[in-house]
Amino acid sequence: MPTTITNISVRDIRFLTSDGLHGSDAIHKDPDYSCPYVTLETDVPGLTGHGITFTLGRGNEVCVAMIEALKEHVLGKNVEAIFADMHHFWYGLANDGQLRWLGPEKGVQHFAVAALINALWDLRAKQAGKPLWQLLADMEPAELVDHVEFSYITDALTPDEARSILEANAATKTDRAEALREVGMPSYTSSAGWLGYTDSEVRDLVHKYQAEGWTRFKMKIGADLEAEVNRARLIREEIGPDGWLMVDANQTLTINEAIDWMQHFQQFNLVWFEEPSHVDDILGHARIAKGIAPIGVAVGEAISNRVLFKQYMQAEAMAFCQI
Repeated sequence: MPTTITNISVRDIRFLTSDGLHGSDAIHKDPDYSCPYVTLETDVPGLTGHGITFTLGRGNEVCVAMIEALKEHVLGKNVEAIFADMHHFWYGLANDGQLRWLGPEKGVQHFAVAALINALWDLRAKQAGKPLWQLLADMEPAELVDHVEFSYITDALTPDEARSILEANAATKTDRAEALREVGMPSYTSSAGWLGYTDSEVRDLVHKYQAEGWTRFKMKIGADLEAEVNRARLIREEIGPDGWLMVDANQTLTINEAIDWMQHFQQFNLVWFEEPSHVDDILGHARIAKGIAPIGVAVGEAISNRVLFKQYMQAEAMAFCQI
């Protein structure tokens, strides 16, 4: 039987860090994190979908209001019909004729769309009885590509080209899925690298996370060059030459500052420099990428749509795509 979405509720979730330091960086000095939390109810007893998107403090209220305004696109719809034509459904949600003036596909609109789409994918995975990653991995190349909206990016990647890439890698898909089940996805921690910690606190936190198995650490920079160079030296001493070290400026530097700052950090064998400058300055990031090599530029968490990602890749302005 088809599954119908019968109710949509949105909650404004806030959470403050206990010490007032976790979450602080050169831009976000008040770690008041929050998220709109969407729940989709259906006419199937016990089947619900849950989705969040990430905002800060008072921004949450604006995002919740936008989700409320977009509800009419989802409420009462058939889940199977949505996923039978997902890329068109997504495009209609992201380009509402009245609300796209607040975007399109950027800002508060794309945050609200993300919460609803995340909830829909959660619902679809539960229908299939699989974790979401496996639902996607089990799709045939043509089916997976059909879920993607390719408008404005076909000059760089067409649906046929995307399908060919997936088909060329299909033979090793089962082995890669098994490896993911066995060892998980490698990741890093930022929990020892927020601004505001003393040297002794940083050392203690690095030791704590090393004891839990972490070998990859990221630290915040962009407020005090001398202090942050010293902190990078401290962390490198603690994690040794084989540990991964990355830095993140949260968009706070100019293009020239970003290049200059990295000359001071080259000695620490950084893997990447994350969000060095304003996220919309693609050509500026291309200059940074050339100026700080072999350190890679990492960017993506604040890039709002596929058009900007396309241009970052075309301009060779990112080495690490954090989509």
